[in-house]
Amino acid sequence: MVDTWGKNQGREKMRIRAGECAGLVIDIQERLFPVMYGGEELLNKIHLLLEGLEILDIPILVTEQYPAGLGATIDSLSTRLKEHRVIEKISFSCCGESRFIGALKELGKNTLIICGIEAHVCVLQTAIDLIEKGITPVVVADCISSRTPEDKNVALERLRFEGAVITTSESILFELTRQAGTPQFKSISRLIK
Repeated sequence: MVDTWGKNQGREKMRIRAGECAGLVIDIQERLFPVMYGGEELLNKIHLLLEGLEILDIPILVTEQYPAGLGATIDSLSTRLKEHRVIEKISFSCCGESRFIGALKELGKNTLIICGIEAHVCVLQTAIDLIEKGITPVVVADCISSRTPEDKNVALERLRFEGAVITTSESILFELTRQAGTPQFKSISRLIK
């Protein structure tokens, strides 16, 4: 019998570490967002996540799907994200846009913390393509949505099946913080309460 105690048994890593991460905000746009399931709660969770990522100094990429037709990122987020790079795309997957791939390579991160819409289209296709490129997609379940809860739920099932990490905004922020007693922990704790 082979002793497997202490071995990762096929998984490259288990922990998500802040220094290895970037955030990704997918297509939260003026003409898409109003028809998303659970919009108000979704927006509150996305703001919480983004504020937490900023506290932790995690860089953020933002995409907009065909903004000429779907509008820009919604005002309440564009104000928060004005310092971050916005990448226009027409491909459903962010990975289908060469400027996105260039920005991702420039950041040099191997893990992307993902929020956005729609879960069953752009979020799903992006996560699958990231996995193929060796990047770990961490999909924040309470920060993604679709027009129907069924589409979101099926997307989460498929994302799990394909190998994406599924988490929540509170869980990922505390995992990235790693311990209590630090100034970052105190700031994150105030956000969550």
